[in-house]
Amino acid sequence: MYENSAELAENKLLVLYVIKSLKQPISNTQLTEIILENNFINYFTLQQYISELEYSNFVKYIEKNEKKLISITDKGEKVLSFFTDRIAPIKRDIIDNYISATIENIKKELTIYSDYTIDNNDSYIVNLRAFEDESLLIDLKVSVPSKKQANSLCSKWKDDPSTIYKSYYDSIEKLIQSNLFDQVGHPD
Repeated sequence: MYENSAELAENKLLVLYVIKSLKQPISNTQLTEIILENNFINYFTLQQYISELEYSNFVKYIEKNEKKLISITDKGEKVLSFFTDRIAPIKRDIIDNYISATIENIKKELTIYSDYTIDNNDSYIVNLRAFEDESLLIDLKVSVPSKKQANSLCSKWKDDPSTIYKSYYDSIEKLIQSNLFDQVGHPD
């Protein structure tokens, strides 16, 4: 039932290794996805490890862009640097390859936010946000008449925020330019 202490240590080091390899804080959901997709640790054991690593001050939760993220601490980095060789090289390779193949999607999930709430007149307020290097690029709230439209808008935002942002930005720019021309007059 209980794993041996070498396997326990390797698994906790593996969790630290994943967080460190990403070079940025990660959500519990994303960390869980990485570990489970590679069949390293089962869900319940992983959640126990994360809790134990936090209790031992090897990882900590931080608030970033209104998301609760897991970050490795200096203490966790120090322990990992001493004992990285206790993680099987094949597991490190699997993690390295997985991260290099999915890092853009992971970053997008951390910098793109969408959600909706029901308004008091049976419409839905959709909130779309994008962050870049801790800076808020856009925080847009849109009212839509149905839950289906709210879900669709959130989904489209998550799928392709760059195109939507550029389109929104271009539209605003055109409005500003047309109003300036109307106020100042058209150049001859």
